[in-house]
Amino acid sequence: MNDSLTLRCVTGSVDATKALATALEPIVDDGDLVVLVGDLGAGKTAFTQGLCAALGVSDPVTSPTFTLANRYEGRIVVNHLDVYRIDALAEAEDLALTELLDDGVTLIEWGDVILPALPDDRLDVRITFGAGDDDRVLELTAVGPRWADRMASVRDRLGGWVA
Repeated sequence: MNDSLTLRCVTGSVDATKALATALEPIVDDGDLVVLVGDLGAGKTAFTQGLCAALGVSDPVTSPTFTLANRYEGRIVVNHLDVYRIDALAEAEDLALTELLDDGVTLIEWGDVILPALPDDRLDVRITFGAGDDDRVLELTAVGPRWADRMASVRDRLGGWVA
């Protein structure tokens, strides 16, 4: 793990996980990809809800487990995908990822399932359960130059959660 490209943060509640994601809002830009990985109930959707709220999305944000994709309007467009139900990498091609990545920020829950189909320029967010019932550990890793160039800003914005 490259310390300059990975940031380890800890939250103690769902609201804190949302607040951490909210803090990333000034850094997120059109064309960004955020891949969310974690066990069921770890906080992938809570993270997405926090970022969407900060980006000005007023619609309710829910996990698109059965629809596979939701699109929200805010300061920038938010494409929210859940690929949990995808069985084969070939199914990922049907999601038109290239087109989605051209318009707004794209967040993909369970993104590790289709990692080979994703660009090598993204922010990976791995969320795991912490010591307490509501504690979560978030590892944010820059993959590629787009996010690597912003990791110092990410570290500054998330300083209160850095472990």
